[in-house]
Amino acid sequence: MSSPTRRYLLHQLTGQFRETTKEAIYRREVAHRVRLESGLAISVAALVFGMFAISDYHYIGVSTELYLLLAMRMVVVVSCLVLAFLIVRAGDYNRRIWLHALPLWILASGIILIVPLRPDSLPTQVTALLVAIMAFYLLIPNLLPVVAIANLYLSVGFLTAAVTMADISAVVTLRILLLVVMANVVGFFALLRLEKLQRKQFALLEDERVRNRQLSEEITHRKSLEAQLRWVAERDALTGLDSRRHFMTRAQGLLHRSRHKKTPFSLFMIDVDHFKAINDTWGHSQGDRVLTAIAETCKRSLRPQDVIGRFGGEEFIVALPETHLQDAQIVAERLQSKVAELEMMEDMPNHRLTVTIGIAGGLVGEVDLDDLIQQADRALYAGKHGGRNRVVLSPKVGNEGCN
Repeated sequence: MSSPTRRYLLHQLTGQFRETTKEAIYRREVAHRVRLESGLAISVAALVFGMFAISDYHYIGVSTELYLLLAMRMVVVVSCLVLAFLIVRAGDYNRRIWLHALPLWILASGIILIVPLRPDSLPTQVTALLVAIMAFYLLIPNLLPVVAIANLYLSVGFLTAAVTMADISAVVTLRILLLVVMANVVGFFALLRLEKLQRKQFALLEDERVRNRQLSEEITHRKSLEAQLRWVAERDALTGLDSRRHFMTRAQGLLHRSRHKKTPFSLFMIDVDHFKAINDTWGHSQGDRVLTAIAETCKRSLRPQDVIGRFGGEEFIVALPETHLQDAQIVAERLQSKVAELEMMEDMPNHRLTVTIGIAGGLVGEVDLDDLIQQADRALYAGKHGGRNRVVLSPKVGNEGCN
C-alpha cells in the first residue's frame, strides 16, 4: 500500500492537503478539538491583553490616554470573548474561516493602537509584539494562511505606527523590522511543520482505518464462504437434508444426551419403494423430484428436535430424541400416510408413492449409534421382503420391548 504522503500530497506553503475533499474531511475530523482549543486560547489571550491595563495606569496615571486605553482594551477583550464563545458553539474551518480569523485581527488592532497611545513604552511593546506573533502562529489553532495574513497586518501596522507616532530612528526601525521578520519566519515554518505533521498523522490513521475496514470485510467474506462451505458439507445437495456424515455427528450428540438423561431414543430408516423402477421408467430427473418431494414431506412431518438426513440413494434416516418406540411408530406411520397422499405429477400416471420404514431404539443403555442403525436397517430389510409399504419394529431394542 502506498504511503500517505504519496497518496495525499501536501501543499508546500500551507501544509494543507492538495486534494480539497481530503482537506475537508480532515477539518471535519479536527473541528471539535479546534473549536475548544481556539475558544480557550483566544479567551486567555484577551484576558492577558486586558490585564496590561495595570501597566497603563502605572506608566501614565489617570489621564485621557488612560481612559482611551482602558476603553480600547475593554472593546478588544469583550469582542474576543464573544468570538471565543461563538467559535466554541459554531466554529467551522470549512464554512466560517472568517470567524476564526476575526479574533486575530481584533487582537492585532489592539496591539497596534497601543503605540500612538503609549509611544514612550515602545521597547516593551516590541517584546509584546514578538510574543503576540509567536502566539498567533503556535498557541491559537488556525489555518496557516489565516495566521500569516493576520501577522502581516500586525507587523506592518505596528512598524507604521512606530515610525509615525514614536519618532524612532532608522537604526531602531531596522532592528525592529529584523526582529519582526525573524519572528514571522520562525513562527511560519514552525506552524507549517506542525500542519504537515498533523495531516500526515491523519493520513496514517485514515490508511489504518481503511486497512481495518478491508480486513473486517475480508473476515466477513471468509466467514460467509466458510458458512457456505460448511452448509455444502453438511447438506445433501439434492434434498437439502443433513448429509450422512453430518447426520451421524448430530445423532451421536442426541444419543449421548439421552444416555446421560436416561431418556428413550428412537431411530428409523426410510426406503422409497420401487425407486429403481421409477428411475428406469421415468428417468433419473423424475427420481430426483420424487426424492425431493419425500424429503419435504418428512421435514414437515417431524418435530423441530428431530434430525433427518439422507443416508444414501433412496434411503433416509431419522433420529427422534426422548421418544419411545410406540411414539416413533406413530410418527413413522403418519409419515408413511403423508407420502402415500403425494400426488406426484402427471408424468407418473397410476403410480402411488410408498415407503418402507424400519424402527429401532427405546431405552438405549449402552447401545451405540451404529448398532441402532443396523437394527433399524434389519427391520427395514424385513419390511421390504415382507411386501414393502409398511412400518417394522426391530426385534432387538435395548431394554424396551415392542408390542
